[in-house]
Amino acid sequence: MNSIPQAQTIEVFVKNRKLDDLKILHLSDLHINKKSSKTKILELVNYCNNLDFDFCVITGDIIDCKVSYIKEHLYILNRLKKNVYYVSGNHDFFYGLEELKKELTNFIFMDNSYTVIAHKNEIIHLAGLPDRFSKFFGVKRDENKIVQFLEDSPSIFISHQPKDYKIALKCDADLFLCGHTHGGQIYPFHYLVKLIQPFVAGVFYEKNTAIYVNKGLGTWGFHFRFMAKAEISILKLISKSVESLP
Repeated sequence: MNSIPQAQTIEVFVKNRKLDDLKILHLSDLHINKKSSKTKILELVNYCNNLDFDFCVITGDIIDCKVSYIKEHLYILNRLKKNVYYVSGNHDFFYGLEELKKELTNFIFMDNSYTVIAHKNEIIHLAGLPDRFSKFFGVKRDENKIVQFLEDSPSIFISHQPKDYKIALKCDADLFLCGHTHGGQIYPFHYLVKLIQPFVAGVFYEKNTAIYVNKGLGTWGFHFRFMAKAEISILKLISKSVESLP
């Protein structure tokens, strides 16, 4: 994580009026490792805590090394205000998801889990799934349980990879949030990402579901970005009839 990017407010159209004017801070792919600056993480937390949002979602890959090396970093990250809901990414599994969960005591872990959130006297259904790599670590993805819960509208589904958009469509979720792609990270690698993932970055609409793919904050492999800037997003939901969705 280098310099902290300016937050961008992105209007996302959703079909359900109950989600109107909801503001979600969406972070993803921090990839915190031994070389990550604790000062930069504190700067990120302080910056985000001064933003206007209802709750925060982190869509995976928080860590990129063993947790024992970055406990102080995670302690700082824990200071994010309001409710923070997160799901696993493939790197979290590889470097130690259970250890990560022990350190993020102020966050709400959403793998194979669901909850309800109050917004303007309305109830929003939020659910998440483990990363698709979880099967290699002996963790089952309980898709049926999550789909059944999200069939109650309004609903928001979170997971790490854009490929899971089909699950969002299956339960007719209003909104699907994910990351993983880094927006390609280094142009023209986004062309390769497109061969693997259905979406690379930004807002998309499929049937009744709005999809947002976050480009993330960290890097992987090569520790720089080119034409795929790091991202802090405030997603402002705006209700629109299904017929008028883009």
